[in-house]
Amino acid sequence: MKNNFNSIVIVLAVVVAYVIYYLVLGASGNFKNGNHEQPINMLGTIYTGGILVGALIACILLSITFVIERILSISKAKGKGDTSQFVKRCTEHLAKGNIDEVLKECDAQRGSLANIMRAGLERFQQVENDNAFDQEKKIAETQRAIDEATNLETPLLEKNLVILSTVASIATMIGLLGTTLGMIRSFRALGESGGTVSAQQLSIGISEALYNTAGGLLAAIISIVAFNMFTTRVDDFVYMIDDAIMNIMEILTIRVKK
Repeated sequence: MKNNFNSIVIVLAVVVAYVIYYLVLGASGNFKNGNHEQPINMLGTIYTGGILVGALIACILLSITFVIERILSISKAKGKGDTSQFVKRCTEHLAKGNIDEVLKECDAQRGSLANIMRAGLERFQQVENDNAFDQEKKIAETQRAIDEATNLETPLLEKNLVILSTVASIATMIGLLGTTLGMIRSFRALGESGGTVSAQQLSIGISEALYNTAGGLLAAIISIVAFNMFTTRVDDFVYMIDDAIMNIMEILTIRVKK
């Protein structure tokens, strides 16, 4: 499902980008007498940047889309309410031996940490009074359940970050390619004129170069800033999860050894 979602988003971004390129930027009203080599406003000038402008628009749309997707996903993973307060309440309940109260807190919070905590505590309840498990085995089974839940939840926090880093690299390369093509066009116009360069042809080539550079940099900046921001937020959240689980395991270990 994840791969299908990503594929659909990429295809839609490309389609929408070229619709914008041809129908919005390339509208006849943006050019003198409908001549695409004579832009009369910024939209028409951007259109002269060439077909790679459409690819850069797609990169920008992808960056914005996955930034929104990550914001929503990470917010959902954090669950409802303040996470630190949730951890504090759960620790207090667990210290008093009220596992059922902790499970109720997990059901209400509904975040990744709550899911991990619930998996571990439910497994602990199953083995706590089972004489087939000694003390160490009970703790090991609880830790195993926590590790399995963590392995399911952590990838959800990190997914699609690689797409943002990939878009940043690709956008830069596409922008550089467009810049190169624009400069080639400018120098070709200069060469064909025999030294008396056409200002119109030269300006079109320079516009192609500069707008591709600007588009590539814009997409790359959005993606890189978002990637670093989300990576930091995920690392902080994972650290909070590890710290909370460590405290819970310490309480459970003391409880088993009593």
